[in-house]
Amino acid sequence: MEHIIFFDGVCNFCNSAVQFIIKRDPKAYFTFSALQNEAGQKKLAEHVENPEALTADPNSFILLSNGKLYTKSTASLQVMKKLSGLWPILFIFIIIPKPIRDFFYTLFAKNRYRLFGKKDSCMLPSKENQARFL
Repeated sequence: MEHIIFFDGVCNFCNSAVQFIIKRDPKAYFTFSALQNEAGQKKLAEHVENPEALTADPNSFILLSNGKLYTKSTASLQVMKKLSGLWPILFIFIIIPKPIRDFFYTLFAKNRYRLFGKKDSCMLPSKENQARFL
């Protein structure tokens, strides 16, 4: 089964989050694609009619897991649930209603470039991690 994380490839915070996940995902459960990646767009198109509309929101974080799409805070919590260590404990926040969780997610996401910066182009994965990227 596929478990693909779609992230903003030019966002410094997002790239750091991907590295964080890779370090805590020793079984390589997740693969990754930048939202700006053509291969990622094609993969999303297999599961949603208009992937451009879904990825047009640069504040989005998308998880495609077993054919189901999760976005924003729900996607983040679903990822935490699969990481090694104590990170799965954070899944308890799923009990907070989605509109409340997504409000805080969006507030942070809208300010991430100002807080963490932005690259001119998407990151290139290291040789040892290339197989985990679309």
